[in-house]
Amino acid sequence: MTTKKYEYLAEDPNAKVMPIMVSLIIGAFFAILNETLLNIALTTLMKQFNVSVTTVQWMATGFMLVMGIVIPASALLLQWFTTRQLFLSTMAVFTIGTTICAIAPTFSILLAGRLIQAVGTGLLMPIIFNVFLLIYPPHRRGKIMGIVGLVIMFAPAIGPTLSGIIVEHLGWRFLFITVIPFALFSIAFAYKYLMNVSEVTKPKIDVLSLVFSTIGFGCLVYGFSSAGEDESGFLNPNAYIPIIIGVIGILLFALRQLRLDEPVMDLKVFKFPMYTHAVIMFLIIIMAMFASEIILPMYMQGPLALTAATAGLVLLPGSILNGLMSPIMGSLFDKFGPKVMMIPATFVLCVTMFMMSRLGIDTPFWMVIVGYILLMLSVSAIMMPAETNGLNQLPKHLYPHGTAVMTTLQPVAGAVGVSVFISIMSARQKAYLGNAANPTDPKTIAESLVSGVELVYFIAFGISVVAFIMALFVYRAVPKEPSDLSQDGQ
Repeated sequence: MTTKKYEYLAEDPNAKVMPIMVSLIIGAFFAILNETLLNIALTTLMKQFNVSVTTVQWMATGFMLVMGIVIPASALLLQWFTTRQLFLSTMAVFTIGTTICAIAPTFSILLAGRLIQAVGTGLLMPIIFNVFLLIYPPHRRGKIMGIVGLVIMFAPAIGPTLSGIIVEHLGWRFLFITVIPFALFSIAFAYKYLMNVSEVTKPKIDVLSLVFSTIGFGCLVYGFSSAGEDESGFLNPNAYIPIIIGVIGILLFALRQLRLDEPVMDLKVFKFPMYTHAVIMFLIIIMAMFASEIILPMYMQGPLALTAATAGLVLLPGSILNGLMSPIMGSLFDKFGPKVMMIPATFVLCVTMFMMSRLGIDTPFWMVIVGYILLMLSVSAIMMPAETNGLNQLPKHLYPHGTAVMTTLQPVAGAVGVSVFISIMSARQKAYLGNAANPTDPKTIAESLVSGVELVYFIAFGISVVAFIMALFVYRAVPKEPSDLSQDGQ
C-alpha cells in the first residue's frame, strides 16, 4: 500500500485509519481516567499508610508536576521517534507505573509508581493530537477532535464515581489492578495495528532548553499547587519562591527557543493569529471549569449541606453531557466553522457564570445542576473547536510544537486555576468573618463561604466576557504552507 499521492492518510481509500484511532483512544481513555480515579481514595490511603494530608496530596501534586516537566519535551520526542515507538513506549511506561502502584508495600513506592504513571500520561496526549493532525485533513478534524474531547471529558467525569465503587467494594489496590489489563490490551492492539504516520527528523537536542523547561514548568506547577494546599496561600515561601524561580525559568526557556535554529518548543506557533486566539480561549475555559469543579463541591458540601457522594452526582450529568456532545460539536465545527458555535456558546458561558455568582444559602441544588450542565455544554462548544481551529492554521512541521504548547498549558493552567480561585475564596471568607458579629456561628460561617463562592464566580464571569469578545473576532483558519511562511517573512 502506498500513500505518497495522498497528503493525509485518511484520504487514501486503502488506508486502515480506524485501527489507528482505536489504538490511541483506548490508551488515552485509561491514562486520563487514571488522573481522577485516585482523588476519592486519598483519605483511604492516609489511613492505610499512616501519612498526613500534606504527604498524601503529593499523589495529585506530584502527578501534575511530572506532567508539567515531561510535556514540553514531547515536541522533541515526536521528531526523534516513530509513532509506534513513542506510543508503545509511553503505554509501557504507564503500565509499569500502574503495576508498581498496585503492589506497592509502602507509600514512597506507591508515590514512585504514580510519578512513573504521570510520565506516560503526560506524553500520551501530544502523541494523539499530533497523529490525528497528520491523518485527517483540516475539514474533517472537528469531528475527530470531538471524539478525543469525549475521551478527555468522559474519563475524568466517571473517575470519581467509579473510584468510589471500587474502593468501597474491592479496595484501593483495584484502582490500579483494574486498569492493567486494559493498558496491556492497548499495547497489544497498537503493536498489531498502529502505523507510523510521523516523519522522524531527529533535530539537535539542546540540553540547556530542557534544563530551563524542567525548572520553569516544574517550579511553576509546584508553587501554585503549594499555594492552593496551604492556608497562607501565596504568602507561603513554599509557594512564592518556586513561582518566582518558575517564571524566571520559563522566560529563559522562551528566550532560548527564539535564538535556536532547531528549538525544543518552537514559539513561532504564536505568529499564527488563530492559534494564539485558541490558546487564550483554552486558558479562559480551563479557568472557568476549575472555578466550578473545585469551588462548587465546597459550596454544595458547605452551605447546601450535601454529602460528598451527592455533590459528585450533581456534577456527573454535566460532565457526561459535555463528553457526549463533543463529537457533535466537532461535526458542527466542520460544517459551519468556529464563529457560529463560539459566539452563542461564550454568551451562554457569560450568563451561566453570572447566574452562579448569585448563589446563596437557600439556592435549590437543582439550579446548581442546571447551571453546571449549561457550563459544560458551552465548554464543549468552545474548547475543542477553538483548539482544532488554532491547530488547523499551523503548517505540518509545527504540529508537534503546537500540540506540545497546548498540552503543556493544561497542567499549568490547572495548578494556577486551583490555587488562585481557592486563595480568592479564602481571602473573602476571612474578610467576611473578620467583620461578622459572631464569626463562630455556623450560619455566619456558611454565609462567609457563599460570599467567597460569589466572588470567584463573578471573577469567572469577567473572564467569560473576555472570551465572548474574543469569539466575535474568530474566523475559520486555513493551513499555511511553507511557501506562504517564506513570503510572510520577506
